[in-house]
Amino acid sequence: MIDIGLIGDLYVFVLAGFLGYQVISRVSPLLHTPLMSATNAISGISLVGSLVVAGAGYDKISTLLGFFAVVASTINVVGGFLITDRILKMFRRASPATVGGPGPEHPTVSR
Repeated sequence: MIDIGLIGDLYVFVLAGFLGYQVISRVSPLLHTPLMSATNAISGISLVGSLVVAGAGYDKISTLLGFFAVVASTINVVGGFLITDRILKMFRRASPATVGGPGPEHPTVSR
């Protein structure tokens, strides 16, 4: 027999995936960095949830799936922060010494 709860869970999963795709695909390129920071925060929340599932000790399958969720969430969080940092480095101003390269020596004024 098919469990009604499982069908509801699958329905919510498919609907959330479709809605997430529609929202992300319509985001302006100007908002990608703030959106990426927000998704890093959401990934952090999923990391905490997966730690709870992995450590709850329900059964071996739950612990194994929780472990894989912890690994995937950790990779997602770390990778997201690395990419966000790289994007933000593109918008930093260069220091005046590096813009023109090594300039001529400043003449010393003798009195």
